[in-house]
Amino acid sequence: MTAGAFAGLAPCVHCGFCLQSCPTFVVTGDEADSPRGRIVLLRALERGELPPDDPALIHHLDRCLGCRACEPVCPSGVSYAPALEEARHRFAQHRPVATVTRVVLSVMAEPRVRTPLLGAARLSRPFAALAAKLLGRTRLGFMAAMLAATKGRTGGLADQGTKPAGRRSGGPGDGWSAPNRHSASVFRGCIMDGLFDHVHQATERTLQANGYHLRTVPGQGCCGALHAHAGLEDEARALARHNVTVFGRVPADHIVVNAAGCGATLKEYARLLAGDALEPAARGFAARVRDVSEVLADAGPRAGAMLDFSVAYDPPCHLLHAQRVADAPLRVLGAVPGLRRVPLEEAEFCCGSAGSYALTQPGLSGEILARKVAAISRARPDAVATGNPGCVMQIGAGLQQAGLRIPVLHPVEILDRSYAVAGHYDAAST
Repeated sequence: MTAGAFAGLAPCVHCGFCLQSCPTFVVTGDEADSPRGRIVLLRALERGELPPDDPALIHHLDRCLGCRACEPVCPSGVSYAPALEEARHRFAQHRPVATVTRVVLSVMAEPRVRTPLLGAARLSRPFAALAAKLLGRTRLGFMAAMLAATKGRTGGLADQGTKPAGRRSGGPGDGWSAPNRHSASVFRGCIMDGLFDHVHQATERTLQANGYHLRTVPGQGCCGALHAHAGLEDEARALARHNVTVFGRVPADHIVVNAAGCGATLKEYARLLAGDALEPAARGFAARVRDVSEVLADAGPRAGAMLDFSVAYDPPCHLLHAQRVADAPLRVLGAVPGLRRVPLEEAEFCCGSAGSYALTQPGLSGEILARKVAAISRARPDAVATGNPGCVMQIGAGLQQAGLRIPVLHPVEILDRSYAVAGHYDAAST
């Protein structure tokens, strides 16, 4: 990226429509922690009026979640995210990236390190749940609760206050027929592959039940989203080149993503690789990337069996604001008869996870999360559904520390359970 990344700020007329959409401004009330205030700072950086090592500049831009909630509400069409990433890239050239961020990102980028570490994390989940209870509302307790929240729970929905009914739908004679068998490759990523394989399995089963033919892409890796957000542009570009190359070897109609943060970055690979020899291939790659909810919605999706419980849908920021995907996840949940959707106040607000933000800005992240947990507490659903691993971990940990026994699930997990009860595939496989 270059100084051209700031061009998207040009339409800003400082009208203030963005202010109440910004979680950090709503919490702090500080104009410099609002999109409008940060655009003033970004323009000063672009013009050289503020150096990239200015403490106040870094402070307020580091406090930005990067949730992009300001973009869809802007009447002038400001594109904010490229400028923020460029600023953080310049920061990274003048000050070291936070140690905790650097360590996490190094692990995510290297499968030989990531695979055994996340394998050990999976094995420690039962102990993490106990540690979260013993450590309570401490920082370590919260991190333990985040890990505990990664455990799949769909096999025991009834134990979580959900009661699958015996009625079946979507079987023979229900009028459903498989669409044209498009091919799809599932993007496995890093955190999703290591801690959320149950979501990958649910994704694959529900895609196949809706007529999609799956193609495996070996050798794929981390998408580079967190690296780009942290200003580590070279590392992000290297990861993008790798994925563009390996996915180019396995033709498929769709590259299906079940992590909103990954999906937003994958769809922007052409921008990330602008000027690179692989830019044309990156454009073709990005054109094939779709969220799992989009692909399932294209197929109908096929109806499942009745599940008698309530769910509050919390849209991930990078699905709703960055990818502008709003209706497809609701159609996925709508394919489950009996499922009751509970309205959630401020559902469009970030939960405070924002990649590594919860690690680098724990205080502000916690204040933002508290609003989300309070809204869920008032709604009192049987479960929360959201389509991003960071959101699952952040909200799940927040609910645990608040003493609320409400599981946080990916929408495809709920659809998968409904399909298993309906007999669309062997329930034992779930």
